[in-house]
Amino acid sequence: MTLPTAPGPIGVFDSGYGGLTILRSLQKALPDADFLYLGDNARAPYGSRSFETVYRFTLEAVEYLFRSGCHLVILACNTASSKALRSIQQRNLPELDPERRVLGVIRPTVEAVGAHSAGHIGLVGTPGTVASQSYDIEIGKAYPGFRLTSRACKLWAAIVEACEADSEGADCFVKADLEALLAQDPEIDSLILGCTHYPLLLDTIKRHLPPHVKILSQGDIVAASLVDYLRRHPEMDAKITRGGTTRYLTTEEASAFSELATMFMGHPVCAQKIEL
Repeated sequence: MTLPTAPGPIGVFDSGYGGLTILRSLQKALPDADFLYLGDNARAPYGSRSFETVYRFTLEAVEYLFRSGCHLVILACNTASSKALRSIQQRNLPELDPERRVLGVIRPTVEAVGAHSAGHIGLVGTPGTVASQSYDIEIGKAYPGFRLTSRACKLWAAIVEACEADSEGADCFVKADLEALLAQDPEIDSLILGCTHYPLLLDTIKRHLPPHVKILSQGDIVAASLVDYLRRHPEMDAKITRGGTTRYLTTEEASAFSELATMFMGHPVCAQKIEL
């Protein structure tokens, strides 16, 4: 595969819409950078798919973004970060281009949680993210002795994508899942929102958590981590074009994506349909 060598946009990938909450924070932190967002909405959700399937789908998206000029790709998806990131970094980048980089959202989140927890961390995420135990592994490495309690929230992402985040049904499901989580460890003092859809449920989540629990939403964390990464790697910073533009790509019908993406972004979005 021959990849373009000229500077290009930062690639941002998600299985669907949730990564738009990450993109929004990235745009705020790097307002002059160009971005290329790709949502694999036609094959979403990834949360219940096998490791091998998520790896294959994510690799296809990363290769597409590389061919589109990206030297740096952010997997703005917890499922892709947990099930595909390490394999792509170790197995594929050396062959595709050892100078390109693919980064995820899990490690920056884990690095940030230590400043907010005294040792009892809660995690809500998709079944795939929770089953991967990626957070368990990373927290175990970074904070030996900390306790992580996880809850797989099967319907939260679907509720958001159905535009039902403010509904009574959403309130019911969020309340039940958080009560079950806190029943496992009443001492939880911080909560990781381990799915990029979940910030759109933030008001409901706050309503059903004790006020002392710190909620860690990944957008600002990932954005701050990327700014620091580019400061430490000026060679990668030089490979990013600086026009302040964002293009949106989707594997589903462009009009459907654009309508829901507009809700996530808070401004009109016009997407292009592509095939992976």
